[in-house]
This record gives sequence, C-alpha cells and structure tokens, in this order.
Amino acid sequence: MSNILTEIKDKVLTITLNNIAKHNAFDDLLIDELQKILREADQNPLIYAVILRGNGKHFSAGADLNWMQRMANFSEEENKADALNLANLLSTLYNIKKPTIAVVHGATFGGGLGLIAACDIAIAEPSAKFCFSEVKLGLIPAVISPYVIKAVGERSAKWLFMTAEIFDSQKALEIQLIQYIIAAEELNNFANSLAKSLVNLPTDAVLQAKSLVKEVAYLPIDNTTSALTAERIAKKRVSNEAQTALHNFLNKGNTKNVAKNSNC
Repeated sequence: MSNILTEIKDKVLTITLNNIAKHNAFDDLLIDELQKILREADQNPLIYAVILRGNGKHFSAGADLNWMQRMANFSEEENKADALNLANLLSTLYNIKKPTIAVVHGATFGGGLGLIAACDIAIAEPSAKFCFSEVKLGLIPAVISPYVIKAVGERSAKWLFMTAEIFDSQKALEIQLIQYIIAAEELNNFANSLAKSLVNLPTDAVLQAKSLVKEVAYLPIDNTTSALTAERIAKKRVSNEAQTALHNFLNKGNTKNVAKNSNC
C-alpha cells in the first residue's frame, strides 16, 4: 500500500499521508513522492485547492527513525544534500500557487510541523498535540525554521525551539500555527467545506490574493509600495473576472456592500 494517497474531487486534491504503522513519519522516499505530487498539482488546471491530511492516530511523527539512523552515518556533505531534499519539499508546498489546507489530528512532532507551517491554512482537533522535539536529540529544527517563524513569529519560535515543550491546539491557535480548532468528528467535513468555499470564489482573485501577501509582507510602507499595490488593484478591477463578478453582485442589489468592499 502506498504511503501517500491522493484523490481529486470537485477541483480539490486531497493528499493523505498513509504510513500508519510509523505514524506518518517521513523519509527520503516519502519526501520525493510528496514533492512530485505537489509539483504536478500546481500545474494541473483541474485542481483549485489542496488538502493535506494524515491517516491513522497522528498527523505526523516527524522523521522516520530508520532514516535518522542512516543520516547519523552520513558525512556532513551527505547530510546537507539530504536536508536540501526536505527544504525543497517545504519550498514546493509553501510556493504552490493553489490554496493549501493542513488538517491536523493526534500528534505532530518535528518536521511534521514544517508541513503545517508551510500550508496557507491549518485546522486541528481540540486534542491535537505539537512539539518541536529536535533539541532533545541534540538537533535543531533548521530546515523547517523559515516557515515556522513566518507562521508564529520570532519570539514564539525561540520559546518552542529551545524548550521542546509539548503544546496543545489552543496554544497553537494563539500563536497562529493553526487558524481553526474543530471537533474531531467534524474535522474532515470542515476542511472539505473550506476548500469548497475557496473553489467557488473567483479563481484568479484567490490566487492573486495569496501571491499578494508574499509580495507585500516585508515591503516598507512607502510610496513605492503604494504605487505597487495601486497598480495591482487597478489591473484587477479591469480584468474580465472582476468585471463579471462585480456585475453579478451589483445586479443582486448589493450596491452598499460593493461600494464598501470593492475599492481597496
């Protein structure tokens, strides 16, 4: 049985980690396979959104123990090449043009948290547990750190990386590692509904909204940035997609809402 399952339904690709015996721990083979799936999804015009979830009791236990044992015998250069493979996976997930949703249950340790942080939106059940456990093994969460720090901020990252403290869904929500806490029995239904809502929105607007955040996030608030954002909205306003959506909305008699919400 494959360690990764995929299903495309209603323009949504659901990727399910399926290494149940090892609690969805990952190794070099799983990393390669997942990266291939994500790259193909990004180029597939029939896929509008991606859900990443896990089968079994846990979302992901992090690195597979056998893989870790092999890495312990690698040279520094071999370890660097191996780590770059994981870095490339996380970069692919983070940079995919389609919206991504992580669906988290059970425990997520180590590198599995990188998958959550690299997604656009994350939801978790109330009993989910999280831990950056690397320092307990004399290691550091280096490869996942750019994505985690973007998600939770520098100070929370320092606290979690240094202490290897186990934290719950409520704390994950507070530090913005996740965006929703949903009852376990409703977790997958909620994820599917959220993905469906994204699919039903104007497609190019959703993609550009995602890319806009990455483009603007670290720019200074100055005249150059003002000109950039003005140009982006001006181009979008005259696009066929926006003209059609605005026309349909205006014809529903919602002029107050349009005037209020469409001029930013």
